[in-house]
Order: sequence, then structure tokens, then C-alpha cells
Amino acid sequence: MKIAIAGAGAMGSRFGVMLSRAGNQVILIDQWAEHVAAINAKGLTVDTETGSSQVHLPAYLPAQVTEKPELVILFTKSMGLPKMLAAIEPILTPETKIVCLLNGLGHVPTLEKYVHRENIFMGVTLWTAALIGPGHVKLVGDGRVEVQNIVPTEQAAAEEICRVFSAAGLKAEYSPNVIFSIWRKACVNGTLNTLCTLLDCNIAQLGALPQTAKLLRQIIAEFALVAKHDDQVALPVEPIARDIEALYDPKKAGEHYPSMHQDLIEHHRLTEIDYLNGYVAKKAAAAGLATPICQLLTELIHAKEALLVK
Repeated sequence: MKIAIAGAGAMGSRFGVMLSRAGNQVILIDQWAEHVAAINAKGLTVDTETGSSQVHLPAYLPAQVTEKPELVILFTKSMGLPKMLAAIEPILTPETKIVCLLNGLGHVPTLEKYVHRENIFMGVTLWTAALIGPGHVKLVGDGRVEVQNIVPTEQAAAEEICRVFSAAGLKAEYSPNVIFSIWRKACVNGTLNTLCTLLDCNIAQLGALPQTAKLLRQIIAEFALVAKHDDQVALPVEPIARDIEALYDPKKAGEHYPSMHQDLIEHHRLTEIDYLNGYVAKKAAAAGLATPICQLLTELIHAKEALLVK
């Protein structure tokens, strides 16, 4: 299959590498010129538990792409989605399928401005990766993917996308309720990402703090309040909290620094907070609901951005 990865950072590179090794024709698209230049000059440097290798994939800035892929996998940062879609709109045909695997909430209205609803497929992934520098990523750990069509008649197309992903080792499953899964993952990111960034720690270190268990459940409860009001999604607080706590194990994700930490603390870039805790706080305020912890965490992240992002 002809596949374009739009947003070829850590996670986009991971999917690009795995899909390419499975025999698909993959191109990488990214806004970071230095990253694109490094990949084209010497290949993508991929570090794993077993060593390091160079993977040669064509990489482009959005304006340089002329190929028309069958499938586009979106891995931009949430705030970069409109810019990326506008830039690649010339290569999108009426047949182009779009899989959105972004973190965060509220992306479908943006997608619908550029893509017909029947070509939109929403998904979540539990794979992890880290961007070390231009043209250099680290891929560790295991994961899986869920994908679902948003138009009921397109289930067969979603299942075919899952087959392509699974053939590349990405362990994809067709989801009967991807909106629930998106909210559930948003709980993971709205707790681990936000707290690890504010405390400048990894997941295991966060889990060892005595304050974490209570705070974790308070944040999830605020997400659950808005999920039920806006999307009629019931999020069970305690099971989700226990699933998140299982990630503290160093054999799972304990040694991982979440993507928001990578963005803000390591690279001094803006974060996706407005699509996580900030989204919950904004939606709650519009509905007359109270989510004070999400509101506070959002303000604290923005304050830290003001200090670190120049």
C-alpha cells in the first residue's frame, strides 16, 4: 500500500519504519526541515533494545510532496493538525483514506474541513517512541492500535487498514467504540503527560509519589464528567486508574518520559495541553460543569511554556 506518514516525529517514524519493513511504499512528511534533511542525507537512525540501524525512507516537507498516497496516517501534534492538512490538501484525492492517531480530543471537526467523512478513520495507539534529534529516534517497548470508521458503511475499509497495520507488527484491532478508547487514552495523557512534565520526572518516579494515587483519580473523574456530558461516554474511574498505575512498572512504561515532557522539558516546544486537560476545562466551563484540577494543570503548563518556549 502507498502510505504517507504526516507528522514524522517519534511515533510517525515508528509507524513508518514498521510499515516500510512490511513491504509498503512509505513516505515521511514533516514540517521540521532539519529532520527531513537528516533523513534524506543519511537515513533515519533507529535505536532499539538490540542496537542501532539506518532506515532509508523518502522524507519531504509538506509543500514538496507530489505523490498521492492511498492512506495518510496523521501523527502531527494536535495544534499542528490544521496546518498539516492545509499543506497536504493537494495530494488528497476523493479515495484517500485518513487515519488520525493524534493524542488529544476534538479532532474530527478539523478533519471534516479537508476530508469526506467516509474517508476518516479514528484511532488510538499505545506504542511509544522518543525523538532523540534530527533524523534519530528510539523505539522501545510493545504496543497496539485500535481503528474505527466514523461512517457506519466503512467498517470493511477500517478492517483492511487494521490488516495492513497488523502485517507490520503493529497489532491493530478493529474497535467497536473508538470514541471510548480515545477518551480513555486522553485520561492516560491527561495524567501521566501533564504530571510528569510539571514534576520533571518519568512515569515510575511519578508513581512512587504518595500524592499521585489521589490526584490521578481526581483528574480522571473530571475527564469522565465531560466525556459523559459531551459524548455520552461512560469512563470508569477506578479501572482506568488501575490500568494507568500498571504503567509505573519499569518493564512496561516506567522508565519512559511522556511526549509532553519530551516537547516542553527536553525540546522547549509548546505542548498539547489545550487538547487534553485544557479541552476538558473548556468544555466543562461551556456546560456549567466544574473541573478545577484540569483548569489548574492547564494554567501551570501554559506558565511553564512561557518560561521555557522562546
